[in-house]
Amino acid sequence: MSDAKQVEILLVEDNPNDAELTQRALRKHHLANAMHWVKDGAEALEFLFCEGAYAARTPNAPKLVLLDVHMPRIDGLEVLRRLRADERTRTLPVVIMTSSNQDRDVIESYQLGVNSYIVKPVRFEAFVETAAQVGMYWLLLNCPPR
Repeated sequence: MSDAKQVEILLVEDNPNDAELTQRALRKHHLANAMHWVKDGAEALEFLFCEGAYAARTPNAPKLVLLDVHMPRIDGLEVLRRLRADERTRTLPVVIMTSSNQDRDVIESYQLGVNSYIVKPVRFEAFVETAAQVGMYWLLLNCPPR
């Protein structure tokens, strides 16, 4: 990582319980000290492209986007489509973490360029462990383009 002091993750999740568990797991393993949680795809796009409520935000891409699929306003697949269509976010690591294991969601996600697709475990302990493993891989082991 180029700047270990500032690891920024964008969590796009409409379920507050899942968002809380994910944030706890990543913080417990010291994987993110700048976690931003947005509740739907429209807010995610505003955050990433510094628009709307986030117009004053410094335009730095997070190190990782954790993205749910089924959300209000704009769903995760449309967010992914727009991220991959824009030069500024085309190579941004995006991991879908969702409860959907529907083949069409998995296939479309990979066709749109997702880096990884993970079905959220139902059990609490497994969910927390999965979130931590995702963070460890993408933030500590993966070597993104610069």
